[in-house]
Amino acid sequence: MSESFDVFNKWAVTHLAMELDAYKEKQLQRRILNMMSNHPVNDLTGYMRLMEKDQQIKGELKNYLTINVTEFFRNPELFDALNDQVTKTLQPKFGSLKCWSAACSNGSEPYSLAMMLTDKKIKTTNRILATDIDKKVLTKAKQGLYLTSELKNVSTNHLNSYFDQNEEGYLVTDDIKRKVRFKEHDLLQHSFESEFHLIICRNVTIYFKPDARDRLYQKFYDALVPGGIFFTGATETINQPEQFGFKKIDSFIYQK
Repeated sequence: MSESFDVFNKWAVTHLAMELDAYKEKQLQRRILNMMSNHPVNDLTGYMRLMEKDQQIKGELKNYLTINVTEFFRNPELFDALNDQVTKTLQPKFGSLKCWSAACSNGSEPYSLAMMLTDKKIKTTNRILATDIDKKVLTKAKQGLYLTSELKNVSTNHLNSYFDQNEEGYLVTDDIKRKVRFKEHDLLQHSFESEFHLIICRNVTIYFKPDARDRLYQKFYDALVPGGIFFTGATETINQPEQFGFKKIDSFIYQK
């Protein structure tokens, strides 16, 4: 089976535009086999042939592999710590900030950041860059429409100030939408923009093998200005951050 997955991984580079070799093997293979079981195929070769004929099935697998788990102000206590560092460290030093929310999923994270910066009247040099590999989830992010169940960490004040309620749910206001620029981007394969003051990438690197994860940490470091901040997820502690040039300044917050 391992040889079959080697072939599948090579196929994925061309047909899914994904570097699956960078993902943790057992977890990845379990997810692929789970999706394959939904279709009348006997092996990975049959599954690949089926996806080459059916773009919808191929899209379903890619969407499933690009795990989209997020929420507004995820881990609120960590967002409070970020708020403090942005206010006390970044804004006084740089004034206007260039920010990137990497692997932004449905947009709740960059919109959370936009709300936080708006609260503090902190300006950005450009719109917040928000990127993800999944086109489908980016479409939802650009729409900015969320169900009540997706807003559990949103305060009443934020709900009243930054959302408009309609029959379908809560729509992010145009003012907040204008502060965010969404873009399709593959962290493993695409180049990074640079000169960021703040980069947020949370609960993503846990799915990658150590060498791919370390490669990403170095690329994030290189994309920051000196003194810039990198904010990771609550399951992602960077061991020996100094090997990449970072110093830890708070829980899951690292500075270049």
